[in-house]
Amino acid sequence: MASTDHKLYPPRLSHASGRRGALKQLASLAVAGSVAPWLAACSRSADESAPVASKGGTGAPAVIGKAGDKVSFRYPDNPTFDLVYLADQLGYFDGTNTRPNYIGKVSAPQIIPLTGTGEIDFGSRMVPLVISAVASGADIKVVAAGNKTLQDAPHMKYFVRKDAGIRSPKDLEGKTIGINSFGACAEFVTKTFLRQKGVDVNKINFVVIPDDQAEQTLVAGNTDLAIIHAPFSGRADHADKLTRLWSDFDLDGGLGGMQPYSVHGKFMREHPEAVRDVVNALARAANWVNANPEEARKLVSKRINLQLEYVDRYAYVDNLVVTEPPIQYYIDVLEAEGKLPKGKVAARDIYTNEFNPFAQAPGAARAAKA
Repeated sequence: MASTDHKLYPPRLSHASGRRGALKQLASLAVAGSVAPWLAACSRSADESAPVASKGGTGAPAVIGKAGDKVSFRYPDNPTFDLVYLADQLGYFDGTNTRPNYIGKVSAPQIIPLTGTGEIDFGSRMVPLVISAVASGADIKVVAAGNKTLQDAPHMKYFVRKDAGIRSPKDLEGKTIGINSFGACAEFVTKTFLRQKGVDVNKINFVVIPDDQAEQTLVAGNTDLAIIHAPFSGRADHADKLTRLWSDFDLDGGLGGMQPYSVHGKFMREHPEAVRDVVNALARAANWVNANPEEARKLVSKRINLQLEYVDRYAYVDNLVVTEPPIQYYIDVLEAEGKLPKGKVAARDIYTNEFNPFAQAPGAARAAKA
């Protein structure tokens, strides 16, 4: 797609950009009346992830920097639909001392391991990966809920070739399914659903295929079913040779679709105000996306260089306030799968809302304007 913007999200965004100004004006209209800030489809399993830091310092008091200190947080610069990039583009870090430091592309399976060791400061991947990291001793905490699954905005979609003869869960026995990583939603939501339908998942071959390659891999016949996440799932919806069987909303009503934002524990303790700035900016961006889904799709279309009609939308948890049911869902799944000893991890060990200004405000359950 042609564009006058050479790069939509450079490491340091220009504050003089006319487009930036227009977007900020639109954002301010969409989120007028904000609460002032006061104060996120991983490795195969915990034992295969990168070494993680000890939790020994978890109880240490926060180290608060001097007023006016500039804090940058290390974050992947990946081509995807992500609130950090949108918050940056919309100017939601303006007026704070906190800025993202984009460190380049990081493969999806490595995001939580690297956040767990502190090599990056924030990461956004699915809940079961964070649970497994915490269970293995990683110093990591969920601080903001991410996207949610709706019927018209699912987290992931399931595609097969039209001529494959696959129409029911049982048809998948003996077949190959492409997922974007092990240990996350694509694996566990799918296995849980298939077992409920009487499918022997041991007769299915699961292979890792990145989302942006899953459609072509399926068309070429190298997989029999592809599980593709937004925003790339929209392109598969338009593919002549493919048909969609289900979405994750069809499988579990969206309970397994939350992809939160997590922070390394040391960064959280040493820079609490920066974490508040980040969570506030993400929550404001999430509410803006929910109010302006088409504008958000246009920004993402340019960022990932994907034709607009192919870009699937995201929907986000109101105010990014974390609730326990989506976390408990994955604790139960991991225990049932034999990946987590029963009772080793509680939902309250995984997250905190203390850095989210909307969680502290009256009526936090309702969508607040950022």
